[in-house]
Amino acid sequence: MNGKPFLVTGAHRTGTTWVGKMLAASGEAAYISEPLNIWHRPGVLRARVGNWYQYLCPENEASFLVALQETLAFKYHLGREILSLRSRKDFLRMCRDESIFFKGRLFNQRPLLKDPFAIFSIPWFITCLNCQVVVTVRHPAGFASSLKKLGWPFDFRHLLDQPLLMDAYLEPYRRQMEACLAQPEDIIAQSSLLWLMIYTTVANFRKQFPEIIITRHEDLAQDPVKGYQNLYRQLGLSFNASARNSILNSSSSENPRELKQVHATRLDSRASLNNWKRRLTLEEIQSIRSLTEEVASQYYESLDWGE
Repeated sequence: MNGKPFLVTGAHRTGTTWVGKMLAASGEAAYISEPLNIWHRPGVLRARVGNWYQYLCPENEASFLVALQETLAFKYHLGREILSLRSRKDFLRMCRDESIFFKGRLFNQRPLLKDPFAIFSIPWFITCLNCQVVVTVRHPAGFASSLKKLGWPFDFRHLLDQPLLMDAYLEPYRRQMEACLAQPEDIIAQSSLLWLMIYTTVANFRKQFPEIIITRHEDLAQDPVKGYQNLYRQLGLSFNASARNSILNSSSSENPRELKQVHATRLDSRASLNNWKRRLTLEEIQSIRSLTEEVASQYYESLDWGE
């Protein structure tokens, strides 16, 4: 393998898919999607993941370390995958993933893990798997707006049921999480709290690991070529014609301003930046700001709230 593996992470719906795919567009990195997703394919990772935002640390690494080392070495578990097949979609996904792993080995590519659910495990990925880490940040109102549009609530039991994670970072938020559980329909409150916890933790990680690269979704969307050129330089990747073309195609003004599919990456990136201002009410925006601003002010200025 030529160079360190990458981890592209951040809260879900903050552009990790776009960033991961664009960083793999030069052909030097192999894009591996969400091994810590609770529905991940066993061919990609043979370890079981029980919770969204699974926390990995030395105390529980026995179930994950070797399995993720195998993933980073492009060891595809074909037999496990075949036994798990239940549909044509599963079969096609198997063909795709096995091809990615094969090409990764053949062309000595750098493994690129795109996984928002690794966000609380950044120190472990750096110290145990020697990963370079890119964290995507999206405006808290943009994040909440995306979850509202999709109708995606968040069940905080996935965090509360992880004692190691709670003890490490999230115990101060226990009562707020329990309050959200009592109002499962309030996606605005849920997304605000989740954003707050994630990016408070990221800010603390950065003090310990200043090499973590933090990139704002809005900066990439406003000037994609310049933004990705900078990321490529920081990660030691070659910004070639293939990368430039992929970035331009994915962000063109000819693309829709709203994604048609959940994981699509072709979007009019500049026009999409104000989608949250149309989707959210003024009261919702004010609520998000009041809940997140103490930490959001480390990433965004007052003008970014539309003042």
